[in-house]
Amino acid sequence: MGASGVVQLRGLSTREDDRRPKPVPLLDLDDLVEHWTLLTDEQGLVSGERGATRLGFAMLLKFCTQYGRFPRGRFELPDEAVEFVAAQIRGHLGFRECSVGDAAKLTAWLAEHVACTERPPEQVRVELLARCRTESIEPPTPGRCDRILGAALRAAEQTLTARISARLTVESTERIVALNSGAGQEDDAVPGGAGTGEDEDGPPALGKIKEAPGNVSLETTLTEIDKLLAVRAVALPTDLSADVAQGWWPDGGRGPWWWNPIPTCALTRCRCG
Repeated sequence: MGASGVVQLRGLSTREDDRRPKPVPLLDLDDLVEHWTLLTDEQGLVSGERGATRLGFAMLLKFCTQYGRFPRGRFELPDEAVEFVAAQIRGHLGFRECSVGDAAKLTAWLAEHVACTERPPEQVRVELLARCRTESIEPPTPGRCDRILGAALRAAEQTLTARISARLTVESTERIVALNSGAGQEDDAVPGGAGTGEDEDGPPALGKIKEAPGNVSLETTLTEIDKLLAVRAVALPTDLSADVAQGWWPDGGRGPWWWNPIPTCALTRCRCG
């Protein structure tokens, strides 16, 4: 269904000379029932088609039955007839249009069962379309699919953030806040004494930790080691991300490193290798 709410047909000519305005009479319910109702044998023929070709085939079939020829273009097919036939096909196949309630249920299902483990929108979209088919829901338009995907990914991210935040101890939370704000940080408070704390007018310690390492040298190597030790000093709980799916981690899903017992030489290679 297009943005204007009119079902789009595939397989019909849309050349410029076929779009010339033609007087198409408005159809009332009696006309629709008499000329555009799919009979039992016609429903069987339509069921053999797949995807968007079902509607186009049904419209060609009913038009030929009424006029004895194929339509010269989309302009010869009244919008009321297209909607009427589309509703019959949905009913025959057991499908329905995606309502506001359906969209909300699809969003909740994706957030709980898919987006919590998968982050790529393409993969989440595949699961959305599969769920629509399982629930006999006509797939939403691409724009509406994007909105459902975005809402599901945001909901999953908020749930994960709340779950991980609840596992932080009070001490770890205070250290994270201090690391971000620089409050109470002194040069000698950071392991190694490399000065990742905040000077009176300098940036917060976290800002220094995120700075690029620069060219490899003894000084930058020691500075990077001190940065890693400063992060480890936050003392995050070991089970903080125990149930976080690999799809949520960058770098191929290797996960966090700062609370694992990594040797100093490994820390050096992490930034300067």
